[in-house]
Amino acid sequence: KMSSGAADLRQRKKQNCTESDKMAPEERNKENSKLGRSPKYMLIQRFAKLFFGCLAAVTSGMMYAVYLSTYHERKFWFSSRQELEREITFQGDSAIYYSFYKELLKAPSFERGVYELTHNNKTVSLKTINAVQQMTLYPELIASVLYQASGSEEVIEPVYFYIGIVFGLQGIYVTALFVTSWVMSGTWLAGMLTVAWFIINRTDTTRIDYSIPSRENWALPYFACQVAALTGYLKKNLNCSAEKFCYLLVNASTYTFMMMWEYSHYLLFVQAVSLFLLDSFALAQTEKVHEVYRIYLFSLIVGYLLQFENSALLVSPLLSLVVALMLSKSLQMNMKKSTFVSRLLKIMYIYLVLTVAVTLNFLLKMFIPHKENEHLLKFIEVKLGLNTTKNFTMNWLLCQESLQAPSQDFFLRLTQSSLLPFYILVLIICLFSVTQVVFRRICGEPLKETVKLEDGRIGERPEIVYHVIHTILLGCLAMCLEGMKYLWTPYVCMLAAFGVCSPELWMTLFKWLRLKAVHPILLALILSMAVPTIIGFSLWKEFFPRIMTELTELQEFYDPDTVELMTWIKRQAPVAAVFAGSPQLMAVIKLCTGWTVSSLPLYNDDDLLKRNENIYQIYSKRSAEDIYKILTSYKANFLVIEDSICNEVGPVRGCRVKDLLDIANGHVVCEEGDNYAYSKYGRFCHEIKMNYSPYVNYFTRVYWNRSYFVYRINTVISFQS
Repeated sequence: KMSSGAADLRQRKKQNCTESDKMAPEERNKENSKLGRSPKYMLIQRFAKLFFGCLAAVTSGMMYAVYLSTYHERKFWFSSRQELEREITFQGDSAIYYSFYKELLKAPSFERGVYELTHNNKTVSLKTINAVQQMTLYPELIASVLYQASGSEEVIEPVYFYIGIVFGLQGIYVTALFVTSWVMSGTWLAGMLTVAWFIINRTDTTRIDYSIPSRENWALPYFACQVAALTGYLKKNLNCSAEKFCYLLVNASTYTFMMMWEYSHYLLFVQAVSLFLLDSFALAQTEKVHEVYRIYLFSLIVGYLLQFENSALLVSPLLSLVVALMLSKSLQMNMKKSTFVSRLLKIMYIYLVLTVAVTLNFLLKMFIPHKENEHLLKFIEVKLGLNTTKNFTMNWLLCQESLQAPSQDFFLRLTQSSLLPFYILVLIICLFSVTQVVFRRICGEPLKETVKLEDGRIGERPEIVYHVIHTILLGCLAMCLEGMKYLWTPYVCMLAAFGVCSPELWMTLFKWLRLKAVHPILLALILSMAVPTIIGFSLWKEFFPRIMTELTELQEFYDPDTVELMTWIKRQAPVAAVFAGSPQLMAVIKLCTGWTVSSLPLYNDDDLLKRNENIYQIYSKRSAEDIYKILTSYKANFLVIEDSICNEVGPVRGCRVKDLLDIANGHVVCEEGDNYAYSKYGRFCHEIKMNYSPYVNYFTRVYWNRSYFVYRINTVISFQS
């Protein structure tokens, strides 16, 4: 019976769209005549609703982009800074991404610029890299093309154009969330509430404040567009034109998202699992779900080809799952027959698909050479307690705040903005309703063709079921890694706003409570307007003054020591010089000066990871000779010591760079439960400042200020004391 219901769903999908489109107006006309409304009146009403909703969505996105731009200006005084001071605001990997954007604009032609990036030997010493593939530089390629093709050279500076595109994408991000909540609830009031919660919880919804050029800031807006289109695509009784539009938008946004972020296929894998569970219980039209699988497959193939045969996409769990689902599609068709064997196979279907997917992924990893994600698997093993390690890189990653479990402050912030309580309420109601629907399907009860408000069955809407599963999966990841909150919290805002603004959700609750004193439909309609209005006014009263204070309060970001260091390098260092130091500082040196460096803050390449660990030894208890050999092996000419790392006083003992190096080098002695660092050599970064032999034999100090000490690495070693 459950299988016959799924067959009905598939049969409805195959109905002629033209016929259904012709029938829809006739049914609406009959309903409108009963209510005393003319078709013309209803058409005007629908157009007005659509127009003002779209206007509100676009306005919300534009205002958020302007807000980000204004906040950025107030925080960094960007317009009053010199170019060097502006570039210093890009830290870590952000500096690397922007430096390649600069190089593309300086190239004599776009083709030459792309060639130099794909055969780059001027960034990292003794290493030629394909920067476009290794660092996913498609955003920079697009930005440089747009800047030059639009003739913006005489209108706007390159840095403003670059960050302007990112802020514009964030506006699209917010607009997509607005539309998703609007499509689900039927009212653009939900979209307004989504945007309000998103901005108020900006600390937990986006990393735009800390790292403008990061890949997720370029990619997640496209994913939000894909989710919005997928939400509309999964809806029942969708007319042909809207369905085709949603399908094309899902296709385009999925492919673009895949090209913008190297880890995009992992997020799409989570989405694919959500769709797989949705389809397994026959809660959505099977053909629609499999169309999305085909989009995944197409995006992976095209992404593999355009990303220079990126083997990480071939061994990705997304590809294995999609292929397994495609292979089992014929089996799922056979399961529609009402036989005992087919029902038994239906029970085993989830297990079968997962088994095939895991087996296929294992075989692909056996036969396809890949190294891109080995460090990620090792990290997961250590994170889950399945293994222990003294490896510096692994322990350093484990100490990063974004890879820790979320703190209590995170939940406190979401609770203070009223987001978390309403999300939990909406999730519980939707989850119980979905559970009821699944139980009815198992018992053989078919899904309704059209779910009406008085039915109180919000769990029968496939787009709602998808979002419930999706947020639960993302929430599980966010509970393990705090960095995953930037993927989860925006959809928490969207789902909570949809729920409190949806009459269907309130009606579902009232059905369970069996209200008789008040008409449940009337009460549901009242609450779907009153509750979000009350929430909106309370948020306005409490948080609007804080947001305006952020925009009016002038902050100061000024780092004179770093400015002096970069100025000295550009004036005094030879053009062919190679600098060594912490990867984060090397990225800034590369951006601000263009000089070659020995390491970069990138964690998807084993060689670069090993380089970073070796060069970090300047903060360990190693001999001057050992450090000299390490640096000269990378052809480094200058060494930069950062006082902030050498004298670091971290909040968590054992997570400072020097502590992790001592553990990796075996320089830690445990006595009575306490750990002590011990070595016959002093800490190099301290000892070199003393200017005595043998350190002065290998290194000569050429520049220093309060934060940095620069040493020339001697080519001719003198052992005179």
